[in-house]
Amino acid sequence: MSSSSSSSSSSSPSEDEPRLDQLPSALLDSIMSKLDVVSICHVSITCKAFRSCASQILSFIPNFHLLDIAISVDLLRSLLLPNPYLRSLKINCGRLDDFSIDLLLRPSLHELYLHNCDDFSGKLISEIGGRCRELRSLYLGSVAGKRGRAIHVSDLEELLNGCSQLETLSLMFDVSIFLRHNFARAWAMASRDLTTLEIGYVPSVMVTELLSPGVASYQSSSQMQPSVLPNIQKLCLSVDYMTDTLVGAISKCLTSLTHLDLRDAPLIEPTSSIDLTNLGMQQINPHGKLKHLSLIRSQEYLLTYFRRVNDLGVMLMVDKCLDMESISLGGFCRVTDAGFRAILHSCSKLCKLKVCHGTHLTDLVFHDISATSLSLTNVSLRWCGLITDLSIAHLSCNANLSVLDLRYCRNIGDESLKSISALQKLQILLLDGSNISDTGLGYLGDGVLRSLVSLSIRGCIRLTDECISTLFDGCSGRALQNLDLSNLQNLSDNGILCLAKTGVPIVELRMRECPRIGDTAVMALASMQVDDGGWRGNRLRLLDLYECGVTALAFRWLKKPYFPRLQRLGITGSVNRDIVDALARNRPYLHVSGRGEELGTGYWDGFDGSERHENDEVDELEQWLLEGGSESDEEMLEVDNPEQEMALE
Repeated sequence: MSSSSSSSSSSSPSEDEPRLDQLPSALLDSIMSKLDVVSICHVSITCKAFRSCASQILSFIPNFHLLDIAISVDLLRSLLLPNPYLRSLKINCGRLDDFSIDLLLRPSLHELYLHNCDDFSGKLISEIGGRCRELRSLYLGSVAGKRGRAIHVSDLEELLNGCSQLETLSLMFDVSIFLRHNFARAWAMASRDLTTLEIGYVPSVMVTELLSPGVASYQSSSQMQPSVLPNIQKLCLSVDYMTDTLVGAISKCLTSLTHLDLRDAPLIEPTSSIDLTNLGMQQINPHGKLKHLSLIRSQEYLLTYFRRVNDLGVMLMVDKCLDMESISLGGFCRVTDAGFRAILHSCSKLCKLKVCHGTHLTDLVFHDISATSLSLTNVSLRWCGLITDLSIAHLSCNANLSVLDLRYCRNIGDESLKSISALQKLQILLLDGSNISDTGLGYLGDGVLRSLVSLSIRGCIRLTDECISTLFDGCSGRALQNLDLSNLQNLSDNGILCLAKTGVPIVELRMRECPRIGDTAVMALASMQVDDGGWRGNRLRLLDLYECGVTALAFRWLKKPYFPRLQRLGITGSVNRDIVDALARNRPYLHVSGRGEELGTGYWDGFDGSERHENDEVDELEQWLLEGGSESDEEMLEVDNPEQEMALE
């Protein structure tokens, strides 16, 4: 009897043993208030005491950020409680609409970031002006993107009139729906504290009329203001055509400008009257305060360039931009080595250089860069087809390089990788479409792989399965989080099996258009375990398998508990629709794409390569919200018949 009691007591925890949930509630509140929203939800599932504390914390936390997942209004209501102390709200509104306005808009807010607002109307914009009068920073993405949703200029007027303390405003949608004279009139109400303005799309003529004195022609003389947006320091615009008139108006009227980012995407070839020329380049930075300049002509709709700007235009610009720290030029097809060398040898404070579609840029630009005082940290030479390994050898003298983008530089080969291996601070390396081989990738493991966070080798036709073993041979690559292996025709399941065995903590893995990747690869990735600061498991948040050789059998490994952190999945459109629907019910917060769109492309397109990942433990959040109400595994198995194939609608 006594032995039984002794055995029982030894196998059970002592009642006197201290436990975290026995701490004073005030102390628990203090500890949990230091956590972000997802971490609070993660802690709350451990016991009733922590769950009660979490509910309390969500009633007074100052910052509520949920950007990586889109949740319904009902689930948001259970999290976003009445909170007079809330100052910053960042939400992915992909599943919300106008009925969520009362829940989202709080008078205490200083920062509001609403992403994917396609299902909202202009009412959201006007209501922000009426309810959030203390706002300092506002971001609105894709408002009224769906058909039937409307925005009126009165909505913009109410926003600008009501939010009189705005300092940063990002309207990431098409504002061309506003009448030109009404658009200019609305901005007369904007806060004089506004220093940063970003607009998703606006015709250049609307910007010109807004900034030029001609705007006042639509108003009486008593309504005229001496200056519109007088204190703007950072301006980011996407326009239809970049013109001399536009650049001149911006340069003349915005006297405090330090950051100018202009991008256009012409639908037709620009004529001389609606294009940027040497004259426009000469007008840049008349006040001498500009530090960051980006002029990009996108090839989204038409293969077109800045054909009226040559070396002279760049040299005239450089004369007024000697203190520039960042320069991005895209589509300047007539600028040669002389123009680009003028930038490198004149702008002594330059840290970031981006040249896209530099059709006349050659190795001569960099051959004596070591003779300059430059310490470049970010270099992008995308689609500069004439540069070779020699340029990279010269660039490697910049030991502080952290970002190197050489996408579609076809003459870059293994010798470049030898030079790159010496860059101990490199974090992002993009080599899409280059002429590197399996052997060349082995050079990275000797040094740079220890610091590398992101690596893209998409479309490098010489690479095979051996590239994986060569890359990680003798080096764990513990820093690597983002790996793009897309469009490698010779990459098979064997290569992915090798990757899974390395234990590299990959967060985003892209393998689209690899026809030899199949179900075995998915199984291997599902079983991959990574040691991460005492936690062991699978870290993948993004997996792109579009146009790979996976079948319906692979879906068994995509359900819980496999890939516990997975948030985005790319698949081929020709799969069993019933299985996809069952997976959606099993994992309601998993975004499944079957139409071929790129997942997370903003990561690669960002100049500094940064991307926000604030919600790392999404699976625990799902558990807290759904309380175990996920779809059963049996339902997945019932529809898991590889012979049932149908196209995704």
